Amino acid sequence: MDLGSEIAAYVDRPTSHLFLEEGIVRFEGTNVVVHSRTGGEAYREHIGPLSVTFAAGGRRVCMVDGRRMAVDEDSYLVSNLGQHVSGTPDYDANAESFLIGFWPGFAEDILRTLVTPEDRLLDNVKLTRFQPVEFFPQLYRHDEYVSPVLEQLRCAIYCGGITRGWLEEWNHLLLQRLLKVHRKITKDIEDLPGARPSTRAEYFLRLSRARDFMESHLESLLDLKQISAEAWLSPHHFLRLFKQVYKETPHQYLTRRRIERAQRLLLRTDMPVTDVCFAVGFESVGSFSWLFRKRVGLSPDQYRKESRPPRFLR
Repeated sequence: MDLGSEIAAYVDRPTSHLFLEEGIVRFEGTNVVVHSRTGGEAYREHIGPLSVTFAAGGRRVCMVDGRRMAVDEDSYLVSNLGQHVSGTPDYDANAESFLIGFWPGFAEDILRTLVTPEDRLLDNVKLTRFQPVEFFPQLYRHDEYVSPVLEQLRCAIYCGGITRGWLEEWNHLLLQRLLKVHRKITKDIEDLPGARPSTRAEYFLRLSRARDFMESHLESLLDLKQISAEAWLSPHHFLRLFKQVYKETPHQYLTRRRIERAQRLLLRTDMPVTDVCFAVGFESVGSFSWLFRKRVGLSPDQYRKESRPPRFLR
């Protein structure tokens, strides 16, 4: 269903209700996919469903519980039912967003079938939803489990291959993959320091919060004290734990991600190298060019000239 020249929405139930209200897609009795082709205006804060958001063609920014969350082509965002979500007009030119919203109870039904013994499922197909589903609300790096499923959706939308039956089965597959990633993370948490599971889980949540803060503020000047404050940890404690979990220091992480974003801006925009430098958070063109050459093997200008496709192919 087209909800205007910039937004299209798809549902998996024929008796569902879908409408646009103050820039927010409302839906009832169904799961929904919302495809936004341009940034548009910000939409007001509202209580969102369990949802997955990913982007193509650039970066899109939203607010989740007051936190700035920037989604680009290297990540997808998961937010839980009941979180406060709003949109911002901050987006890259030509960036598109894809949001998958799940109707309450859908994820719980899938989890129940995955963890309930087969004989009990046969005895009663309408067992009470006994375990609410809540994921780690954060930016996830693209992976081998969820990302291929998201790419299936993007291709189906571009090719006009979305039908209710296909989308209904696809939603089941996506939730299964999300639960698999969640289980993998819970196993990784076991390797964190701390005598109690609750302590290790708290460390993970704090570290991922700080990483998301860096990811969503690549253009800002950040220091260790500021980043560690997002995790409610002392700078040294944070530095040690971050290196243990992510296998690189916060500075190394920021530098790598800033260079990766600079590569995309050099390929997709006509921004001068100086503007790209400051747009990704570097303080001087000299240090930016030196680090870019060290990591990529070419200067920013050389990279643009040798790697940029002809204009008609972009």
